[in-house]
Amino acid sequence: MVPIVVGFDLDLTLVDSRPGIVATYRALSARTGVYIDADSTATRLGPPLDVELALWFPAGDVAPAANQFREIYRDFAITTSPALPGATEAFAAVRARGGTVVVITGKYEPNARRHLDHLGLAADAVVGWAWADGKVSALEEHGATVYVGDHPADMAAARAARLAAPPPPSGPRSQLDRVGAAAVGVGTGEHSVEELIAGGADVVMPDLTYLPAWLDEYLAAAAALPGRS
Repeated sequence: MVPIVVGFDLDLTLVDSRPGIVATYRALSARTGVYIDADSTATRLGPPLDVELALWFPAGDVAPAANQFREIYRDFAITTSPALPGATEAFAAVRARGGTVVVITGKYEPNARRHLDHLGLAADAVVGWAWADGKVSALEEHGATVYVGDHPADMAAARAARLAAPPPPSGPRSQLDRVGAAAVGVGTGEHSVEELIAGGADVVMPDLTYLPAWLDEYLAAAAALPGRS
């Protein structure tokens, strides 16, 4: 069996954190007295928190607001954010195929871990505060062969990690070795199939319930290459 390391984004890939994030922004607005259109924030998940807060707070107040958001997040967002369809089964499918699960997210890592613990999603590693080049570095560091996400930037990170992969040594290599991190898009976020493909997705599926079957196809194709058994 070809070994795999599957990376997952968190928000809108594994967890529908929109209700909790909206509730947290409402609480932050009430505590700071700064107007925030909380419902609109749920349509822009993915980039770092400071990017969203900069829409509502003066530049000098963004960092303190971010710290307050992260502190109150645990009270408003963890128990109100359900797992998305297929999340539990996707983790199990990776492990059943001899793989490793890594969660790579732009979210503050302690809060990411709180989500996973609450939902019983046990990852082998969790990397937080990773966005853009940070996701590329995390994918490379953990040797990810697949990255699953809902945002075009997730697909771009997987593509960049692929391009940054070291040159192949002599001799046959598997498909996984050659391409680096395969980019798998899921349609559970705010982005269309077309947007995910434009970002670099190799495949786009409606949700994670489709991942186990795709993993079988992917690993069978890799195992069938010369030099693999």
